[in-house]
Amino acid sequence: MMVRLAEERDFPGFLGLAAQVEHWFGPMVEDAGFHDAVRDHIRRNAALVAVPPSPGPDLLGGLLFGSEASVHHIHWLVVSRQARAGGVGRELMGDAMRRWVRGPADVEVVTFGADHPGARESGARAFYERLGFTPAEAAAPGPEGGSRQLFRRAVPAGGPA
Repeated sequence: MMVRLAEERDFPGFLGLAAQVEHWFGPMVEDAGFHDAVRDHIRRNAALVAVPPSPGPDLLGGLLFGSEASVHHIHWLVVSRQARAGGVGRELMGDAMRRWVRGPADVEVVTFGADHPGARESGARAFYERLGFTPAEAAAPGPEGGSRQLFRRAVPAGGPA
């Protein structure tokens, strides 16, 4: 597996990943706003993809990233069904942290609330906790109406996470 900056040719792969998680996050594949967000992140070099060793159309994972001053945001992180629990998410996060985060800073991500059915099934909350994120305040419900919670990780002065 290799992690690299996303390119326009990866757009269909992002839609393929989105199709696998719409039951947790709501409609994305046909959503023009999602399409615009992915393309904008790609244009700004703020999107990463994990690709298999042999060329193919399917992505193993994708990440959309943003920053505002000393607060960085994981806007979207999805690992393909067949690659989950294989280290793809950890590699995407590690690359994002090395590439874009310098301390002192905070990195934030909104994920499922503890009572959301996707919290256990997806493993997202446990994933972020293993990476040093801690649960913070509640966030607005997701587009499907499920609870959300902000997770935050402090990055000390002097370097990447």
